[in-house]
Amino acid sequence: MIAVTPTELPELNALEHLIEKGAAYLDARVLCQVAARERNFPVYAITLGNPSLAVPAVGFFGGIHGLERIGTEVVIAYLHNLVMRLPWDDLLHRQLESVRLVFMPVVNPGGMWQATRANPNGVDLMRNAPLESNEHVPFMLGGQRISASLPWYRGPLHGPMEAESAALCQIVEEELLARDFSIALDCHSGFGINDRIWFPYAHTTQPIQHLPEIHALKEIFDQTNSNHRYIFEPQSRQYLAHGDLWDYLYQRACARTACCFLPLTLEMGSWLWVKKNPRQLFSRHGMFNPLIEHRLQRVLRRHLAWFDFLARAACSHPRWMPTGQAHAEQQERALNHWYRKPGA
Repeated sequence: MIAVTPTELPELNALEHLIEKGAAYLDARVLCQVAARERNFPVYAITLGNPSLAVPAVGFFGGIHGLERIGTEVVIAYLHNLVMRLPWDDLLHRQLESVRLVFMPVVNPGGMWQATRANPNGVDLMRNAPLESNEHVPFMLGGQRISASLPWYRGPLHGPMEAESAALCQIVEEELLARDFSIALDCHSGFGINDRIWFPYAHTTQPIQHLPEIHALKEIFDQTNSNHRYIFEPQSRQYLAHGDLWDYLYQRACARTACCFLPLTLEMGSWLWVKKNPRQLFSRHGMFNPLIEHRLQRVLRRHLAWFDFLARAACSHPRWMPTGQAHAEQQERALNHWYRKPGA
């Protein structure tokens, strides 16, 4: 059991409280320590469920950008839901016999402490992977190596990955890519009004290898949650970028035999919160997070069904994963839906 001490970071305190509360069921470890303004913060990985590599896994990640605290909060809310159910929910225990759940809710505690998108070294962790786009990317937004004083800094050319990025890659390699089937969900905020589910690629407009599986996952979610408001789309529909961590990890997964890894990003639309409360424009925190309590509670509730769906879908993936002719049909439908222009 990890001995935890309170910090001045509320989200980290909440996570450590859950680690203590669920100590009988959870495995927690510190992957690295991050220094920020003379303080050290741990980067935790928490796991529960069946550790056998024969079962599928789902990873939930948040706080890669320090300003987007709501991403951390929704992941912690789901972990809290599980920890509170574990003492009494037999069905949950049966489910956990068939799946491994992995949590990294606070990937960038130093950035969260400093209220910056980047980590304490000024590096944007989502531009930090050793992966280049061969297509046109937006100036600055797509990643830059000019200066850590400017946004979207990637880190020095040929330099090592940041400790937080390396820790995330380590846990994904060990817990997700080592299995035949896994899903990752990375939680962010700040883009548009609608909540979006993005899938790779971010560095190219080309479709990913597992496009039929992504489309099949979307279909079963649509069928069982007909009133949802998520927009599923490849991230490249919105913008391209260098150094995307999930593109990098997905390509590493594709190099492995019989490994189906589906990395997804929940991009919560923060413009709606600003629209309803324009005063948030005057707060850096308010541009990426719901500041009014009842809106925060609504956001924390709204995504629990999506999180639970992913765990169930992973457990049952042989039932919905397309094979043979169905695989070819899903590929065609996905290309028509996301990549082909109408009438083309």
